[in-house]
Amino acid sequence: MGSRRKSSHDSQRYFDWMERAEADLYSALLLKELNGDNCNAAFHCQQCIEKALKAYVLFMQNKHIDGHNLTYLCRSAVKIDPKFTEWLDESVELNRYYIETRYPTDEGFDVTDGDLEKIYVMAGEMYKFISGVIGTGE
Repeated sequence: MGSRRKSSHDSQRYFDWMERAEADLYSALLLKELNGDNCNAAFHCQQCIEKALKAYVLFMQNKHIDGHNLTYLCRSAVKIDPKFTEWLDESVELNRYYIETRYPTDEGFDVTDGDLEKIYVMAGEMYKFISGVIGTGE
């Protein structure tokens, strides 16, 4: 498969991205509270942050930013507001939860309850910050 075409069907409305980010954060919470699958909960946290960062850039610059690398997305946000440097280190670590949580590996990959709690708090903090900027009422 080749790269995505410029005529991607991704929404150009920041509030659509925030709505999906909120749904991912809620899914992570449900899995966490029900002692569900920590890997899937971590993936939903990663997805929340990815979508919220895309919403932020779309809101601030009126341009859709493609990609899944949280560090790249976070650096894009830092260019707009240096406050996002607070999450740069975490974004490097959280990139692991995009692939490793969804596919089996021979080496094994585990997300402990403690790991998940840290990931969830970070996702919630960034989501809340971006919601405050965008004004989605969160």
